[in-house]
Amino acid sequence: MPNTFPKHSRLCGQERITQLYKEGKRFTAWPMRVSYMPTQEETQVLVWAPKSLFKRAVKRNHLRRLMREAYRLHQDLSGEKHYLIAFNYMDKEEQPFAVIEKAICKALTKIHGK
Repeated sequence: MPNTFPKHSRLCGQERITQLYKEGKRFTAWPMRVSYMPTQEETQVLVWAPKSLFKRAVKRNHLRRLMREAYRLHQDLSGEKHYLIAFNYMDKEEQPFAVIEKAICKALTKIHGK
């Protein structure tokens, strides 16, 4: 599997996002809250950093970029099943890439039961 993160792998659309947050399961892999739900289609991911914690768009964009990169590098942990996944950043401080990458790996292994 190539290490890419194309547009069709990104979770878009208000209905699907609302359905994920209503019906999906969630857990915490610090510094993120992870919501997930099985789906029949391809795995799609939503990455989110709140404006209430990071007022400057530069910091929010940087955190989202780090989370997308960590997911892109470790999406091979996904396995055969398909999910809708949302990574919500919760910490009030910006964490380094190593911490975010470790949390993403932990979350993906927990979701896919490995």
